[in-house]
Amino acid sequence: MNFQQLRIIRESARCNYNLTDVASMLFTSQSGVSRHIRELEEELGVEIFIRRGKRLIGMTEPGKALLVVAERILSDANNIRRIADVFANNDSGELSIVTTHTQARYSLPGVIKEFRELYPRVRLVLNQGSPEEIVSMLQSGEADVGIASEKLMSEEQLAAFPYYRWHHAVLVPEGHPLTQQGELTLETLSEYPLVTYRRGITGRSRLDVAFQAAGLKPEVVLSAQDSDVIKTYVELGLGVGLLADMSYNRERDIGLVSINAEHLFEASTVWLGVKRGQLQRKYAWRFIQLCNPQLSLSEIEEQVLSPHALETALDYQI
Repeated sequence: MNFQQLRIIRESARCNYNLTDVASMLFTSQSGVSRHIRELEEELGVEIFIRRGKRLIGMTEPGKALLVVAERILSDANNIRRIADVFANNDSGELSIVTTHTQARYSLPGVIKEFRELYPRVRLVLNQGSPEEIVSMLQSGEADVGIASEKLMSEEQLAAFPYYRWHHAVLVPEGHPLTQQGELTLETLSEYPLVTYRRGITGRSRLDVAFQAAGLKPEVVLSAQDSDVIKTYVELGLGVGLLADMSYNRERDIGLVSINAEHLFEASTVWLGVKRGQLQRKYAWRFIQLCNPQLSLSEIEEQVLSPHALETALDYQI
């Protein structure tokens, strides 16, 4: 048994047993992945995966038990590599952050500027991805801190902290009929073609739930991953925009008008996620504290290193 075999077990579960994806994640070949699995099963004398023909479709009970151990061993091995760095470099090194476009573009610049002033010798790596990709990068150790929606606080392997709450706003060109009306209703909004986020990101589910509860089926003519794309197509007259309120700036977004929609859609919370049990340099805790000053450094560290981090994080819901 070796670390590569344990990584393959872990990534197989994360990649829904698609060995092509597993090979890509581990920078190896699919045949190599299959060989490692076969050799490990022969060594242990049990089948780890449930198969349908040549395809893997799930894990056997021994496989599930092995996955738990593999996760723990790989996490401990990663912590061993981090120990010297953690104690030797408290004010220099690298901090990898993964987040969505909206957070990278609109909520983080001020925090990152302040962090750089405090830690000028720390290199920042800012990656962007979907909530699913963010979770995956945190779980694999590719990123230190993730920032996204509620998906982060629903993952048992992650310790989650609230960042801030936000609402959706309606965005239209100047002179649009909606700017002349009183309080906006879902019925009125559903009469117009909509431009908003794609499903699975930036609170899109909040929009779908609200319209469905009202018995309405609005026409979404374009769905996109980031706010800037939505604003571009609203400017072109393609439809009415539904986007995160903090992504609108009156001075910058000339020609566009934001209409309050807090009464129409449930608020969303942005969460900060860290892999539970993973050692971090002190400046990682400080970055989280800059995002949410109500948290103490000891509180953050204790939650991340505690086996009950998820339950504790739930107490912080806003």
